Amino acid sequence: MSKVIVVGSVAYDRIMDYPGLFADNFIADKVHAINLSFQVDRLSVEFGGTAGNIAYNLALLGEQPEIIATVGADFSQYRSHLLLAGIDPRTIREIEGELTASAFILTDRADNQIAAFHFGAGGHAYDTPVETEGRALAIVGPGCIADMMAMPPYFRRQGLRYLYDPGQAIPALTAEALKDGLNGAQILIASDYELSMIMRKTGLSQEQILQLVPTMVVTFGGDGSHIITKEGETKVAPTPAKVLQDPTGAGDAYRAGFIKGMFWGLSMQSCGQVASCVAAYAVETYGTQTHKFTLAELSERYASVYGEKLPA
Repeated sequence: MSKVIVVGSVAYDRIMDYPGLFADNFIADKVHAINLSFQVDRLSVEFGGTAGNIAYNLALLGEQPEIIATVGADFSQYRSHLLLAGIDPRTIREIEGELTASAFILTDRADNQIAAFHFGAGGHAYDTPVETEGRALAIVGPGCIADMMAMPPYFRRQGLRYLYDPGQAIPALTAEALKDGLNGAQILIASDYELSMIMRKTGLSQEQILQLVPTMVVTFGGDGSHIITKEGETKVAPTPAKVLQDPTGAGDAYRAGFIKGMFWGLSMQSCGQVASCVAAYAVETYGTQTHKFTLAELSERYASVYGEKLPA
């Protein structure tokens, strides 16, 4: 069991399903004045946030995550959930007079998503010493912008290797902040769209990014992922999902699985395959922290899909 610092958001997710397609409701020459209302089939309130989701999956994988995030006065139910999941919430900082962050996620029948995020207490800087001694790894995910800017240089000073995952926070981060987060990271994890955003905002080419971070992991949803280094590019086949219930949180599950593969000492390709397996569990249930599996079940599924054995 390794201690992993997880920087990001802790939020309540309001997840809604729209039975149609968003694209059918947009009029090309009227997009300058959009006024739409979608009637949804389903609404659920789930435990979420990037740090919460990654930590939940790390706990399922037998690791010990430490969440670096700020929450509000309504955190008690989430705290109980974390404890039941085997996660110690003591590193999470509570802000009086604020509400925990909320994500409002609308998904159409093609798994396209429209989301809005209210930071609430999560917008406050953590502003508390982060212990790195004895920690194996950190991941800096989307969350409080001040924390996303402060943690990469702090981890570099402490000599702690970290993964960089700016994700949904890319629009709010400056080009300089993105470059600093990349510089010295062990791995950049991003979707293909997010990587394009990073490149456009920073003005860096893929080759220039690889001068700052030696490995890029680029995800393509149901089409798998690519591992990119200076030596070349490796494609990772996805793990087929038994049923597609909800794509929300699959990316966070992927990140936790990739970290577990690193702890097992696997190749980057095999890390991506473990990550894909964990992500498949996430999409097969509704909500981001409702799926469950054992390491034995993961190993069996991994072997059946990829024809390899895991150390578990």
